[in-house]
Amino acid sequence: MEQEIATQVVGLGGSTDFSLIQLFLRADIVVKSVIVILIAASVYSWALIFEKYRLFAKIEKTTKDFEEKFWKSKSAENFYNNLANKEKDPLANIFQSAMVELLKTRSKSVSVQSARVSRVLEISSDKEVKLIEKHFTFLATVGSTAPFIGLFGTVWGIMNSFQSIAISRNTSLAIVAPGIAEALFATALGLLAAVPAVVAYNKFTSDSAKYNARIENFSKRFISII
Repeated sequence: MEQEIATQVVGLGGSTDFSLIQLFLRADIVVKSVIVILIAASVYSWALIFEKYRLFAKIEKTTKDFEEKFWKSKSAENFYNNLANKEKDPLANIFQSAMVELLKTRSKSVSVQSARVSRVLEISSDKEVKLIEKHFTFLATVGSTAPFIGLFGTVWGIMNSFQSIAISRNTSLAIVAPGIAEALFATALGLLAAVPAVVAYNKFTSDSAKYNARIENFSKRFISII
């Protein structure tokens, strides 16, 4: 009877199947919850990573094309009038917002016009950068918390192993191993979710900073020519 109780605590019995699916199925509700949370976080992190990778690849191309066309144009107003309304490039959106304000303040003094256009450039730039950096916080959160969530699953699994030893009074590896395997599985998932999220967050933060500097450079040059 004591052996049966220990088996229930460990959730393995005499089975030697240590496949990932079986480790999950044999785990208790707490460890299962940890595993599900970490898998969900990992899947969503990878979805964000691919999304942001495509985004930065896209805006790198569209912004380069926009800048080339802009600096080759005869005038900012002429370029604005010929610019496609459905332009989806962040820098193009910033330029369009600035041109709208520039045309509205045409009757104002140069100092007033420059100040208002600068303000619009600042607001539009902040808006576009926030859109680019959307969900960065989630990647940072996963990177910092996933190892600890996995560690919690590890501690819980090891506690179950010790409980099974105490109940069965049997220190056999067959009693201890299943709970430890479940525990280490949770730790592995925590690292699997955290490492890509941290690497992606650092890369995308760097890419965003470079693009923000590009926006600031364009804004300064644009103000200088009006």
